[in-house]
Amino acid sequence: MSKIVRTITALIFWGVLVFGFYVVIHGHLTPGGGFQGGAVIASSTALFLIAFSKEEFLRKYKEKLLSVIESSGLLLFISLAFLGIAATFFYNFLANSGGIFGNPVPPGINNGDINTAGTLPPMNVAVGLEVFGGISLILFFMFLGIYLKIVRRESEVHKE
Repeated sequence: MSKIVRTITALIFWGVLVFGFYVVIHGHLTPGGGFQGGAVIASSTALFLIAFSKEEFLRKYKEKLLSVIESSGLLLFISLAFLGIAATFFYNFLANSGGIFGNPVPPGINNGDINTAGTLPPMNVAVGLEVFGGISLILFFMFLGIYLKIVRRESEVHKE
């Protein structure tokens, strides 16, 4: 891509990441959540893939790292679901506990206290990691498939 596209991408890349994290963290207070925020964060991968060269993309994004991010999100989600198993599966054991994410919810409209909702914010983070890792892996393999197809075509042309 042109230098203008790469420069603009470098400028908005971090903004997209921050907005995605905002959507994930505030998912229990505003529209959004883990899936939407993870998809926004993964759009930064698509942006990077389109704007920069294949060497730069393959240098920054590793298949194993994306796979670890996806798997850790899944493990975190399942772990949070099992941590409250003494009461029931997916029990919100952090709600009203007084610790982090355990502030009691005031009656009526929440005034924006992020430490409410118990296990919902950590579950949003887990889903966000899972969605970001999954979508980024899909983009990664789609890119490799297209790139390998082009390389194969070029090698067939050179044989003829």
